[in-house]
Amino acid sequence: MNGHGAVVLVVEDNEEVGAFSTEALAELGYRTVWARNGDDALARLAEADAAFDVVFSDVVMPGMDGIDLAREIGRRYPDLPVVLASGYSHVLARKGTSGFEFMHKPYSIEELSRVLRKAAGRRRHRLAPGRA
Repeated sequence: MNGHGAVVLVVEDNEEVGAFSTEALAELGYRTVWARNGDDALARLAEADAAFDVVFSDVVMPGMDGIDLAREIGRRYPDLPVVLASGYSHVLARKGTSGFEFMHKPYSIEELSRVLRKAAGRRRHRLAPGRA
């Protein structure tokens, strides 16, 4: 259950959920950066996208929602995996997950760690020297 230092951009507008997520992931060995909305997340990625191994985003947020954010990240940074989370099925029924990894809230921190580790591993594998 070790994050092995993987760097996660956590995108969450809810103060309590964001604080819990970043603290729990840090305890599991992940390094985290917290963005409070989609625009903040895109700004942080523009500063240093290569620094991140995976983006973990809430779906329901004011302004740009997590699905639109994930699509934009996919367009700008095609090798950066995005994991989405939501407890609101009506948003997913309307928009779908667009092929992104998805977690239903509430989730356990162990489940979150497993999904993030798997996603981050795919990015590291694709970016390893000598790989196309």
